Amino acid sequence: MQAVPVVIGIVVLNFLLLQLAPGDVVDVLAGEAGYATPEYMATLRAKFGLDKPWHVQLVFYLKNILTFDLGYSFRHGMPVAELILARLAPTALLMGTAFVLSVVVGTTLGVMASRFPNSWRDSAITGFALLCYASPLFWVGLMFIIVFSLKLDLLPISGMETIAAFHTGFDLVIDVAHHLILPAVTLSLFYLAVYTRMARASMLEVARLDYVTMARAKGLKERQVVYKHILKNALLPVVTMAGVQMAGMLGGSVIVESLYGWPGLGLLAFNAFFARDLNLLLGIFFLSSMLVLVVNLMIDMIYSLLDPRIEAR
Repeated sequence: MQAVPVVIGIVVLNFLLLQLAPGDVVDVLAGEAGYATPEYMATLRAKFGLDKPWHVQLVFYLKNILTFDLGYSFRHGMPVAELILARLAPTALLMGTAFVLSVVVGTTLGVMASRFPNSWRDSAITGFALLCYASPLFWVGLMFIIVFSLKLDLLPISGMETIAAFHTGFDLVIDVAHHLILPAVTLSLFYLAVYTRMARASMLEVARLDYVTMARAKGLKERQVVYKHILKNALLPVVTMAGVQMAGMLGGSVIVESLYGWPGLGLLAFNAFFARDLNLLLGIFFLSSMLVLVVNLMIDMIYSLLDPRIEAR
């Protein structure tokens, strides 16, 4: 129930922000055509409903949202919901792979660094995390393309599958996985660094608590102390960050998908922005907002599993 006013606020805010952007889809269509009379442009705006005041457009948009109608993309000539559903699976695949990769590898590296603080292993892992954290996504992607695609010719440059290869079955899975490597690794590196540093700091903090000292005093093996007593409680901040970073990862996917030509929502939003396809942008923003709310609800439920002292209410 708390999510309902949040969703309404997000919908209204997204609509008002896009209204501040100069131009509309009619201006873009006229620019591509090279010339359009003012009368013809006025006719198009009346046809698309862009001639009405912004508050009237907002009321119509809210009514459509209540009926789960995301509107119509005049640029693509089809409903927004169909466009989003067609691009949802590639983005879910990219984000899911990058999310699992960053959380699993980042947490593992953080645990390894905390086991041997101030050692060469700790310094190497911390330095690697700092390098990943400081490197911009677009620069990392360009370097990966130059090294692994142009120089070594090991991985494809763009797309989700090989054009005109017509793979099916397991061959298609291998082909998609081959194309997924560079985008997923590029998108995951920044968040991998965040989880590495957070897991390390959390592990060191929990290791100093009294109950951990008691576990060691009882004669438990260090592996048991680390994985049964420290890690479970140290994961709570990591889980929190995972929920927060989901929105950031979706924003990062716009850059990565545009860079690698990955046919997902990020590339669709990038093209919709320059085409001033506001209905499509609003639909993508609405779906993104719902995704963040659902993920945060799941994070709250996972809390109660990791720490029995937290009640799920």
